[in-house]
Amino acid sequence: MSEKHVRNEHDHPTKVKLDSSDMFIRGFTYVLVTIFCIICIMPFWMVIASSFSTEEAIRRTGFTLFPTDFSVYSYQLLFRSPDQMLGAYAVTIGLTAVGTLIGLFVVSMTGYALQRKDFPYRDGIMFYIYFTSLFSAGLVPFYLLIVQTLKLQDSYLAILLPLLMSPWLIVLMKNFVKAIPHEITESGKIDGAGDFRIFYALILPSMKPALATIGLFLALSYWNEWYYSSLFLTSKVVYRPLQFHLYNVINKVASLRNSVAGANVVVENLPSETLKMATAVVATGPIILLYPFVQKYFVAGLTVGAVKG
Repeated sequence: MSEKHVRNEHDHPTKVKLDSSDMFIRGFTYVLVTIFCIICIMPFWMVIASSFSTEEAIRRTGFTLFPTDFSVYSYQLLFRSPDQMLGAYAVTIGLTAVGTLIGLFVVSMTGYALQRKDFPYRDGIMFYIYFTSLFSAGLVPFYLLIVQTLKLQDSYLAILLPLLMSPWLIVLMKNFVKAIPHEITESGKIDGAGDFRIFYALILPSMKPALATIGLFLALSYWNEWYYSSLFLTSKVVYRPLQFHLYNVINKVASLRNSVAGANVVVENLPSETLKMATAVVATGPIILLYPFVQKYFVAGLTVGAVKG
């Protein structure tokens, strides 16, 4: 018979036997969660299996859970220029690491300042931040700002700076910091600590769930970035971010297929769907490995932000 533990008034564990109804509910829950996990894993598993199939097999049998005709041609095509691929990975990893660290520093300090009751301009600044989440000037002023005013064309800063912070991340951080008692700040002031000392020594250690949550969002935004790269990085830049590099590879293959098809040449050997699946694996595989390490903080951060908002 299965058992569970409960605590009495002396905080000593006491064994209580589960009746048949409890065992049935627990077993049914385990089965249901297992089925749900399998359903969630199956699409990504299908993407991996399809990336190792031939283009002809995809057209013949469609997408399957296991490769029909095993082939690594799509990966060979992606890594045909290994220096470009490694350079793209290096640029993306560098932007993700630097952008996430700086973004966390800026967002955490902004969220902390905006919840301070003794900050006189917090309502006005918060309204300004919220207003920018509803209205924007558009693409043309933004492009002119980056290219003509800041002179950041063909610079990685054109990708790094726009993604450092967003109104939603600031609001999320602000709502989380509300859960930290204001008495902690006041105690630091009584001990003679400055604002930055209070933030660094007293507030920041209590913000781990929010930091992990927002850090994951920032890392995903930098890792998946390709749009700003297409706007501000020209052919003068040797190494482009990973997503933009993969985007160019797919476009080149599609253009080649169209040109060959127009010349009445057989194009079955040129991958299309399998290449897309392979790029999905190459692009999302590394970032997926990061999630298990921040999962518990991610859930805690979202929960606190939602309740305290």
